[in-house]
Amino acid sequence: MPPTQTKPQAITIMGPTAAGKTGLAIELLEHVEGEIISVDSALVYRGMDIGTAKPSSQELSIAPHRLIDIRDPAEVYSAADFCRDAKREIENVIARGKTPILVGGTMLYFKALIEGLSDLPEADPVIREQIEVHAKDCGWPAVHAQLQQVDPVSAEKIHPNHSQRLSRALEVYRITGKPLSSFHGHLVGGVEDQYHWMHFAIAPRRRQILHDRIALRFKQMLKDGFLEEMRGLIARGDLHENLPSMRSVGYRQAWDYLHDRCSYEDMVEQGIVATRRLAKRQLTWLRSWEKLNWLDLDDETGQIRSNAQNIANVLKILEKRTI
Repeated sequence: MPPTQTKPQAITIMGPTAAGKTGLAIELLEHVEGEIISVDSALVYRGMDIGTAKPSSQELSIAPHRLIDIRDPAEVYSAADFCRDAKREIENVIARGKTPILVGGTMLYFKALIEGLSDLPEADPVIREQIEVHAKDCGWPAVHAQLQQVDPVSAEKIHPNHSQRLSRALEVYRITGKPLSSFHGHLVGGVEDQYHWMHFAIAPRRRQILHDRIALRFKQMLKDGFLEEMRGLIARGDLHENLPSMRSVGYRQAWDYLHDRCSYEDMVEQGIVATRRLAKRQLTWLRSWEKLNWLDLDDETGQIRSNAQNIANVLKILEKRTI
């Protein structure tokens, strides 16, 4: 007899953008009594549906996703916020007698949840507001210059226009008197030991296949009304380009086009290139992930594999692996 599994099981399905994670996860639910928890920094925002490739209403009716549409685009949603929410949802799913299936491409969220976060101070609204006011008056590069003076290590790693990371790094210094870089390496709150994790990643054998899928999907988003969606967000009047929501891949390029900073053709090209770069970063994260079960998007001939083939592989691995 196989040994008794003493920890609840949790499954992750990771992979680069446009690899087919959502479809695979939904089909897996036909074989595993589970519920999907989204691990995506853009899907949390309401009203950002087309440009994020959010699961359709039909897909969500078949397989509801937790942690989708939980924030307004004007709000900031951090890795710490995700960890808090994901821990709660994992516990809720397990309490219902089901297996949590965490699906997405935000690798930082996966890593923070499983390994933990640096023991940083909680946000201080007053200090954050002071930084925001200074940035509005002088620009984010000026904030970056301030950070350079007190935490050159962090400043070297953060782009002068990356508002969220700049604000947080400077905020941490003003709260603690210590540079953000000094907190690195001291992780707390990870849940790796609490569950029996089974990690899967779907990715192509050939990079060109993923590149083609990214281009096709971006163009389809435009046909489906992505720019109309973006116009509606801009018309609200309370969103600005430095918000994390508006810096999402695709939205950033659409913002520039709708503010006459580039041509339509340049917007399409830049959007596709930015998405490909995102996929490359995601794959870099995945290659460093331990105990990862790889699923192939395509077969030896370059043809796209059916989900059924990968589901069979997933089930075979799940059957073999017990504590």
